[in-house]
Amino acid sequence: MAVKSYIDAIREAMDLALEKDKDVLIFGEDVGENGGVFRATDGLQAKHGEDRVFNTPLAESGIGGLAIGLTTQNYRPIMEIQFFGFLFEVMDSIAGQMARNRFRFNNTRNFPIVVRSPYGGGTKTPEMHADNLEGIVAQVPGIRVVMPANPADAKGLLLSSIESNDPVVFLENLHLYRSVKGEVPEGYYTTPLDTAVIVREGKDLSIISYGGGVPVAVKAADELAKQDIEAEVLDLRTVSPLDIEAIGQTIQKTGRVVVVQEAQRMAGIGANVMAEISERFILSLKAPIGRVAAPDSVYPFGQAENDWMIKADDIVAKALEVVNYD
Repeated sequence: MAVKSYIDAIREAMDLALEKDKDVLIFGEDVGENGGVFRATDGLQAKHGEDRVFNTPLAESGIGGLAIGLTTQNYRPIMEIQFFGFLFEVMDSIAGQMARNRFRFNNTRNFPIVVRSPYGGGTKTPEMHADNLEGIVAQVPGIRVVMPANPADAKGLLLSSIESNDPVVFLENLHLYRSVKGEVPEGYYTTPLDTAVIVREGKDLSIISYGGGVPVAVKAADELAKQDIEAEVLDLRTVSPLDIEAIGQTIQKTGRVVVVQEAQRMAGIGANVMAEISERFILSLKAPIGRVAAPDSVYPFGQAENDWMIKADDIVAKALEVVNYD
């Protein structure tokens, strides 16, 4: 298998989808000749033509409306929101329309829309560009929220999202785009949606995370191993709906858990995971659930970003607290 970056795997997935299905279209701000602000679609317009990969005006609400309209003509649109901090401009299309349409049409129509967008910190972007807003869309019934943590999953999960007949918000961690590389299977393949995966085996403690939090969790697990604590790392991959079975299995195995998210603490994915554990698996716990998250504050300017974001040391400290609970 070839070693590829996170963003190269995403680009390859879109290229393969365009080749396989003539109804797949890609559009957004500057995704055409420029290949997008991060070059995720670089070369796709030249290869597949301006009718299938094209620019839109700088209007997220218009991008969302176009995607909805195209599904009525049997297209499979991949719409890009340049940064997920711009979610609010397209929120009505996503939460008010895409999410409700299968219910509205009594399950007689498909709405195969993929909303691609980068999120997260670590690259010192301007204000409103790094926000972690997955918790907002995860609460909307009818929307699947997928957040891969490595190149192989990014490719396979994106292809599965494109094949899905329901809308998927596919969030790509901005910091991982070029900082993470890994082996990626060749050709067209899909990775099942709604399934978590263990990325590091362990017996003493479970660390549950997703997206940009997973590499930080793995780093923390490596540090804990130096202290003879074997931490298991579970990558949720899809944060709505959650893979409750996988969460239960790791809890029942280790009896101790730390939930990790890059987003602010309040009302996030981590809070939902903790609630599910408390409701379903509390008798398997040997200690209170630990949580590591960003502060409940507005995302800071770039100069303060390193102090604000979660770190492996934060996870290690919380893990030791949970493991040493008496």
